[in-house]
Amino acid sequence: MKQTNTDNVSIFDDYQVPKSFFDEAFDDQGQVKSGYNSLFQLFSRLGSDAFSRLNEEARRSFFNQGITFAVYNEPTNPTEKIFPFDLVPRIIDTQEWDYLEKGVLQRATAINEFLWDIYHDKKILLDKVVPADLIMTSQNYLKAMIGVNPPGKVYNHISGTDLIRHIDGKYYVLEDNLRCPSGVSYVLNNRIAMKRLLTSAFSDFRLASIVDYSEHLLSMLQSVKPSSTDVPRCVVLTPGVYNSAYFEHAFLAQTMGEALVEGRDLFVDNGFVYMKTIHGPQRVDVIYRRVDDEFIDPLEFREDSMLGVPGLMSVYRKGNVTIVNAPGNGVADDKAVYAYVPDIIKYYLNEEPILNNVQTYHCARPDDYKYVMEHVHELVVKPVDESGGYGITIGHTLTKDQIKEVQDRIKANPRKYIAQPVMSLSVLATYIEEESRIEPRHIDLRTFTLLGKNKSYVLKGGLTRVALRRGNLIVNSSQGGGSKDTWVMEDV
Repeated sequence: MKQTNTDNVSIFDDYQVPKSFFDEAFDDQGQVKSGYNSLFQLFSRLGSDAFSRLNEEARRSFFNQGITFAVYNEPTNPTEKIFPFDLVPRIIDTQEWDYLEKGVLQRATAINEFLWDIYHDKKILLDKVVPADLIMTSQNYLKAMIGVNPPGKVYNHISGTDLIRHIDGKYYVLEDNLRCPSGVSYVLNNRIAMKRLLTSAFSDFRLASIVDYSEHLLSMLQSVKPSSTDVPRCVVLTPGVYNSAYFEHAFLAQTMGEALVEGRDLFVDNGFVYMKTIHGPQRVDVIYRRVDDEFIDPLEFREDSMLGVPGLMSVYRKGNVTIVNAPGNGVADDKAVYAYVPDIIKYYLNEEPILNNVQTYHCARPDDYKYVMEHVHELVVKPVDESGGYGITIGHTLTKDQIKEVQDRIKANPRKYIAQPVMSLSVLATYIEEESRIEPRHIDLRTFTLLGKNKSYVLKGGLTRVALRRGNLIVNSSQGGGSKDTWVMEDV
């Protein structure tokens, strides 16, 4: 029954703990887990009306700060939306976080070794640990990167690793994001909002700080500078104001104290990259680019690109500029390559993977193809080269005609598709505005790992994304999802 909006009614009174999913905050008997006790007592004391007012204040704050994203419903008409933010945070204790941090750092380190190898000696392909044709047929394998030596031998300077918790309570890696992973600005702004709205709660908790992320990001960028400079100038390269993540590009440039530039602001001269300024040209040494590979240099890739810098790749190959993340990283976050990451970890690090993969079938393998074609109705099918939740189908939600359409797409291009069992993403109490009540909603966690020259850093917490529609398993903002603050507790 829908509860009445009064200040003396707890917002958790009608909360129903789901039986078939792992609930982050409630146990099987419906009791609040110890890590959430103090916070939920605070929320209960507020009452539903006060909680609703806080939620509206958070919305106004995000709107006034321009914390938005664009949804491309139509290619020429993107819709700008406030990034949905939920006031109920995810809480992770110290021991649990230490485990996750080690796992994502292990994964990022091994993938970096893999990227170096496939663009140089190709030992892992010669040893047939990863099929050579899988790599060579990937549209994200850039021949222009063969033999290129990025400073510090770092490719995936910034990794976004997506984690889920299954009904068994264990964490699994859902996918790796190694090209231009986004979302960290929302992590930082979620924390700012929570501190302002719930000041009293923060005095009762010892939370790991995240305010120094931009400092660590800048330090990492400076560590991978070209050898030809001692004091590097770094810039953030954005496609422009119409990009879905433009808020993040501007936010990170501002908090690092570095310039935000578009391709037209840069030019190549005599083997170096320069930035146009009112004081004349200034050399640029490190480019944190938020522009996709195919657009960064029209002389090397797409001739019609207006977003990149003509001649950039020639400067990069000479070692006179660093591009972060390195071009060609997309071959490693190809969802078909994902299936081999446990073997990649064992091969390069001689270690067992700390975090498990989700079982994955690649349709280019005959046995996997046969199984997937027979079980589309019970599998999640994903294109290997899409992001943002686009192109995904969830078998049990499909009609017979839709299943046939998926089978036809797979048959036409088996290399393009993988399939996985439907994972029961954990749930967390979430405020539903339309009903002014708290209900369970599915969540995941995107962590952010920085790899520099002889240094690494994992942001403590990351972005908890939440599927706001009841029963929806896709948490991406482009598919109607929102986010929560992620609290990593520190030991007293």
